[in-house]
Amino acid sequence: MSPTLKKFLITSGFAALVVVIGVIVSGGQKPAPQSAAPATGASSVTTEANADSTAASSAAAQPAAPQAPAPTPAEAVVSKAALTARVPAGMAAATKASDGSLDPAQAPYRIDYAATGAGIDRIVSAEHWTSSDASVSARKGGSTEESDHYTLAQATLLEGFSVPALAMRAIEVDGTVTSVFGAVWAADPSRPGAFVTELADASGKPVLRVSRTFSRVGATQANKYLLTVEHAIENLDGAAHAVKLVQYGPGDLPRDPGSMLEVRRFHFGYLYPPERDPNQNAVTAHGQMYERGDVTKRIAANNLTLWPNEGSTEGKFGLVWYGTTDRYFAFAVHGTDLQTKRLEAIEEVRVITNGLEAPGDEIFATLWSPSVQVDAGARATLSMGVYAGPLDPKVLEGVEPYAGLHLGELIVYVMSGCCSWCTFSWLADALLWFLTFLHDYLVFDWGFAIIALVVVVRLILHPVQKKSQISMQRFSRAMAAMKPELDQLQKKFKDDPARMQQEQMRMFKERGVSPAGCVGGLLPTFAQMPIWMALYAVLYFAFPLRHQAPFFGVFQAFGDWSFLADLSAPDRFFLFPQPINLYLFTLSSINLLPLLMGVVFWLQQQYMTPQMPNQTEEQIAQQKMMKWMMVLMFPLMMYSVPSGLTLYILTSTCIGIVEGRIIKKQVDAMDLSKPPEKKKRKQDFLGRMYEQALERAQQREQDKKKYKER
Repeated sequence: MSPTLKKFLITSGFAALVVVIGVIVSGGQKPAPQSAAPATGASSVTTEANADSTAASSAAAQPAAPQAPAPTPAEAVVSKAALTARVPAGMAAATKASDGSLDPAQAPYRIDYAATGAGIDRIVSAEHWTSSDASVSARKGGSTEESDHYTLAQATLLEGFSVPALAMRAIEVDGTVTSVFGAVWAADPSRPGAFVTELADASGKPVLRVSRTFSRVGATQANKYLLTVEHAIENLDGAAHAVKLVQYGPGDLPRDPGSMLEVRRFHFGYLYPPERDPNQNAVTAHGQMYERGDVTKRIAANNLTLWPNEGSTEGKFGLVWYGTTDRYFAFAVHGTDLQTKRLEAIEEVRVITNGLEAPGDEIFATLWSPSVQVDAGARATLSMGVYAGPLDPKVLEGVEPYAGLHLGELIVYVMSGCCSWCTFSWLADALLWFLTFLHDYLVFDWGFAIIALVVVVRLILHPVQKKSQISMQRFSRAMAAMKPELDQLQKKFKDDPARMQQEQMRMFKERGVSPAGCVGGLLPTFAQMPIWMALYAVLYFAFPLRHQAPFFGVFQAFGDWSFLADLSAPDRFFLFPQPINLYLFTLSSINLLPLLMGVVFWLQQQYMTPQMPNQTEEQIAQQKMMKWMMVLMFPLMMYSVPSGLTLYILTSTCIGIVEGRIIKKQVDAMDLSKPPEKKKRKQDFLGRMYEQALERAQQREQDKKKYKER
């Protein structure tokens, strides 16, 4: 076999494997944060003063309180007259209050309401935990601290002010913008989450009363996450008014400290116009998902409106829900009517940043309602639902109202950035479905479900594995039989490598030997690569596997051992008391499975790879290099990936060794001295490549002869 051809075949195959896996493991880089400051350089405080002339009068009438962070110029609305927000007469100013519980038997979360902006200071989960250690302790009935509970939403800092989640920012009345972010809200002490404010004109006459009420309406375990927000607008004077509400909506969720990639995203679910969807049932999010990096680029370009956008305007889409996600959780607002589905309370979604550099940069969203006409003495309402919970398919795809609103579109098993093309989201969905089936109905454990998946895949690929083994053995034996003739060719044409290559290829063709047989063993590996990539996405994003210990948690029975406590994280065989800074990366634990993978790869290379005769020193050195690259580089690249993926590859390799020995015994009993019978069928890719290389070599030789004759 030609050294050049062999080098091309083996090196290109291995390089493809290393590059693709390396891309998945390394992931995309987080984009550089963009400043919130507009290109004009104008002070945001000045903009606030010009855009909202009522802020000063509101502050003068009330005790000192924080004001709303300044809108950017694109958000500014020119005031026509001054209105003042105040606590209604006879009512007490709002203070902090809580609803729900951290006992999962009573509620899925606890909500801490904030007096500022009548918003939510924190939503703390009662049943989800920040770490696998806390999750294991909770499952065993051990003690946990409040800090161990996962925070689903929380107030964040913007321009020095703490901005509660879903805080009311301003109310626009007939073009007048009145800040209601400060301490201008009254609360019902008997009902947490009920707030009210009053807008008065310059003479002190009340114009409007606006109330907002948060209600936990989840009556069953199934829809326990259901939270609604109702805004009621009462007209208190004798004139009709056009009213628009501005509130803070879902922005950046806290970044997962264990996440290697930036996976926070912004999503919009929508309906097609009636002319395309007469029944108005097909809610989709196709084409309306923004990676966080894309949003920061839009902000840098002063393109602050996420909805409506170019695509939604052209398609005449109707907004159904808007939400942000991180690796495992979502914070979203949605419509409350399953008949119309539309989120009538929101007309625009705009974004701003706090202008800080990473890691302190944060993206904030503001929700702008449509203009509502409120006649004299009349009352208008704007309502929306809120979802703060896990990206769990059993909830978002199986529980109303989320299933009817298709909030399952928030779940996306796709890596961000340059890795998205090779994730195979359709295959990831199928793998999760099959793993869930195995877990729920057959093995009842995620670790055994992954092993069962390996068995099924190996059974499907067994014919390919057997064929590749036969091809490799046939090639090896044919090369051994041709060794004397190949030795003679090497001696005869030692000074003419091109001629020697041509004669070798002619001999291969006459004996029916295809050099493609030497790389046939890579076919099962290439066939499994899409499964590895899709499984990586599943283990990285699938909420059902978060903090799941395999093998019924047997290792956690030994004093809460951290080994394999979470299939979505490295196995952490031994945790260091303090992480070790190795400059290129930080080593926090010794992970056993990747090391075992290296040992198994070495055994596979040592005992399963056939030795090729008539190899040059260059070929022998190259083969050794490839072996050590597989043994060392591959486990190194897999060192920090989810342990579920290393468990899959390790199990698959071990089964492959056993399978290979069984196939070898079957092959040893076959007569491979004769070339296989030629069948009239379409030639495979490697065969075509071999034939084309042979034809090119023959053509070059003919061209040389013609040139010499001339």
